[in-house]
This record gives sequence, C-alpha cells and structure tokens, in this order.
Amino acid sequence: MIVLGIETSCDETGVALYEPAGSGGESGQLLAHVVHSQVAMHEAYGGVVPEIASRDHVRRLVPLTRKVFDQAGRQLRELEAIGYTEGPGLAGALLVGASFAHGLAFSLGIPAIGIHHLEGHLLSPLLSDPAPEFPFVALLVSGGHTQLMRVDAPGTYRLLGETQDDAAGEAFDKTAKLLGLGYPGGPALSRLAEEGSPGRLRLPRPMIDSGNLDFSFSGLKTAVSTAMRKSPQEASDVARAFVDAVVDVLVAKCTAALQATGLRRLVVAGGVGANRQLRDALDERASQGRFSVFYPPLELCTDNGAMIAFAAAQRLRATKARGGFSVKPRWDLAEA
Repeated sequence: MIVLGIETSCDETGVALYEPAGSGGESGQLLAHVVHSQVAMHEAYGGVVPEIASRDHVRRLVPLTRKVFDQAGRQLRELEAIGYTEGPGLAGALLVGASFAHGLAFSLGIPAIGIHHLEGHLLSPLLSDPAPEFPFVALLVSGGHTQLMRVDAPGTYRLLGETQDDAAGEAFDKTAKLLGLGYPGGPALSRLAEEGSPGRLRLPRPMIDSGNLDFSFSGLKTAVSTAMRKSPQEASDVARAFVDAVVDVLVAKCTAALQATGLRRLVVAGGVGANRQLRDALDERASQGRFSVFYPPLELCTDNGAMIAFAAAQRLRATKARGGFSVKPRWDLAEA
C-alpha cells in the first residue's frame, strides 16, 4: 500500500509517495518526495500572483508525479489512495491539485482524500526520528498562520491561541521589505540577524504578558519603521532586534501553553519552524523546563507533498477520510 500526496496550496508544487506502517515494512516510510518552488517567478512582483501560481502547478504536476514514481521504483497500480490539499490556500491553485488528484483517483478506482494544509504541517514532525507521541502542544508558525494547538490524535485538535493580526512569517516578510531585502524576505532577514549585535536595539514584545495564548505581530513592523526614522540604524542590528522580539514571544507563549495543558511535548511546524534562532531558543528553554521539543526535517518545513501523503495515510487508517470534490480557500482546522 502506498499513498500519493499532492500539495498546491500556494507557490510550491509538492508531490510525494508514502508507505504506511504495516504495508510492507516495520514502520512507515517516505519513499520519495519532490518540491518545485515558484519563488523566482514571483520575485519580480514582490509577492505571489495567484494566476501565475495556478498555471505553473498545471505545468509541474504530471512531470513531478512521474519523477517520484521513478525515484521510488513504484507503479501507479500500487497506489491505494491519493491525498491532496483541499484548503486553505489560493482557490485556483487548490483547484489544480484537487482536479489532478480526483481525476487520477477515478481512473485507478481509489479514494481521493482532501487534507487540511495546516493538518499536514501539524503532523509533519511525525516523519522525523524520533517522532513525538500523542498528545502534544503544536506551534504552527508560517507566513500565513501562527497558532498554538493541543493535538490528542490525528484529526483531534483544539485551538489554544492564535495571532490577532499578522502571522509571524508575514511580519518577517514585511520587515524584510522595509530593510530592502527583497522577496521572499523572511530567510534573508534571519541570515542578516546573525550579523547584528544583540541588545543594541530593543523592540517591544507584543502580548508577551497578555495572560492568554494569543499573538500580535503587526505592531512590530511599525516599531521597526519608527526606530529607523528616529535615528540611523545598522540593518543587521534592526534585523537582530526584530528576530529576538519574535522569538521571545513565541518561546514564552509555547512555555505557557505547556504549563496550561500540563503536557511535556512541544511540536513546531511550518516555514518559520526552520528558523535557527527559534530552534536554538526553544531547545534552551526545553532543557531548562524539562520538556521535549520536536521539529520536522528542515526540508519538510516549507509546503510539501510528503506531509499531505502522511496526513492522508493517517486519515485512511482512522477511517476519517472525506469524499467528494471540493476546495476550501478558507477553512478552520477545528472543522477538518
């Protein structure tokens, strides 16, 4: 038994093959996965252009699917199910993946399983070694989402807190633009921060003492803009102050969520989960607070088909798979 995963929610085309536990091996294994990024295409526009993204997914899906089957040495007839990102995301991009998945599934007489994009990210650390055991607290931190969730099992999620405005990754990109770092700016900002001097500039830590598990990052961009107008600042010092502020808030909220739930395992997922400063700070806090922290492999932090294939396999095993053709550009994870 193998599951094909298709991810087309935004500007990455991800395709993967996953073999669940008990279907030919002692444990589940990722057989192959490939990701095509559209960053170079959208760079000239300073952001993702939905129509361009959708058209590129159309061009990439068939060749990438052939590629993963070649890499894994498997055949289409071995597929038992196809998972695809049903939402949230860009409507046109989602439709490309959904259409491809349902068409191929119909031709093979197998189910096509719609997966919530964030559920894929949420479960992606289970593809790492060692993998976390349930239950755990999960920090979903990306360009579009910053949420804390309690995860008791695949499909059983409870929202603990979320951003009230900009997501952390969105704040990274906006601040990078202020510093003239281009698109996408988040990774460039993180690299620049490593050259800055800690403490030379201090920015506010929004909602760090709010008494709840919610976040707010929109004001940080304003604080950066204000600091740069008041007096000349080294770009690296501004970047360091910004990253330190975001990391301090994320670490404090994660620690508070563990205390509130009484759990001792933290999972970090999403593109910002690849940030080295965040990982170092969480690892240090974990060693002090006697809890464990888990991350997906770096290559699985960004959007990818592997997390969709894995989530679909879990849904299939738990008989929680959804049928029917649909896409949901806006979709609450609690309703998945």
